[in-house]
Amino acid sequence: MTSENRKIWERISAYAEEVLKDIDPQKTQVSVQLDALRPIMEEIAAEENKSLEDIFILYMDLASEASVEAEAKLQADLQENGQGFSHMANTLQ
Repeated sequence: MTSENRKIWERISAYAEEVLKDIDPQKTQVSVQLDALRPIMEEIAAEENKSLEDIFILYMDLASEASVEAEAKLQADLQENGQGFSHMANTLQ
């Protein structure tokens, strides 16, 4: 993720934390969640001279990247602590 994209991701994420804080993402349609993010995406689109659709696609791409990064960090942390998945599974026996 480029530094410019990271700033966009962090900006949308901060906005999302505020406007979506009272909803259950498991019970709320994705379209409703995205509609709540529309104002910040429109603002960024105007600033970047891009279409709303371009910012939406970028956001979805960045969300995927952030998810992969978070999973990799979790796996690294687990391995670092000697608690990889195999270790955890073995302790359940």
